[in-house]
Amino acid sequence: IGWFGVLMIPTLLTATSVFIIAFVAAPPVDIDGIREPVAGSLLYGNNIISGAIIPSSAAIGIHFYPIWEATSLDEWLYNGGPYELIVLHFLLGVCCYIGREWELSYRLGMRPWISVAFTAPVAAAAAVFLVYPIGQGSFSDGMPLGISGTFNFMLVFQAEHNILMHPFHQLGVAGVFGGSLFSAMHGSLVTSSLIRETTENESANNGYKFGQEEETYNIVAAHGYFGRLIFQYASFHNS
Repeated sequence: IGWFGVLMIPTLLTATSVFIIAFVAAPPVDIDGIREPVAGSLLYGNNIISGAIIPSSAAIGIHFYPIWEATSLDEWLYNGGPYELIVLHFLLGVCCYIGREWELSYRLGMRPWISVAFTAPVAAAAAVFLVYPIGQGSFSDGMPLGISGTFNFMLVFQAEHNILMHPFHQLGVAGVFGGSLFSAMHGSLVTSSLIRETTENESANNGYKFGQEEETYNIVAAHGYFGRLIFQYASFHNS
């Protein structure tokens, strides 16, 4: 589990549990602070596509709004308290997951880059759930936790900020797609050129041990294939 796991498990369990309960049964939320509640749960007429956890009320802004700050549970639900609870526990939980990835790799004598890579999606989540709402002055501008809510957030964001023309967003999209492409290429080339050390009757995994000095896959074969698939100079012939 690791020490980070001690904090990660309760925070993510809390976020997940409240999300499920609220998605199914939460009453309508006054998201705009104008006494026009918006229903997001299944029991109030939504389906899996249209359902969402509605962001906290604009009347709350970016104030910290735990259950004990409301005069009643009904008021807390009406003002969208579950959204803040879920988002803040979720962000704390995934940050602990970053720490846990570092902690476990450190104790195994591995290099730390897995945790560094995971900071990218965490930063993207923090951007839409925390940074943008703080910039706008209200959690009501955060991304709703649902499918249609996500699309609505994207359309409104584009209409108000023209984010698709922002060079940093363009670089981010290229980085996400490029990283996905490179991950798929690297993983497929390695797994297609493993040097088998076992018989057909046992797992190929049994032929390798952590920290071994011998090669696990044939990099020359992998890049020989890749160089022919694309063109010669698209691949490297050494490690």
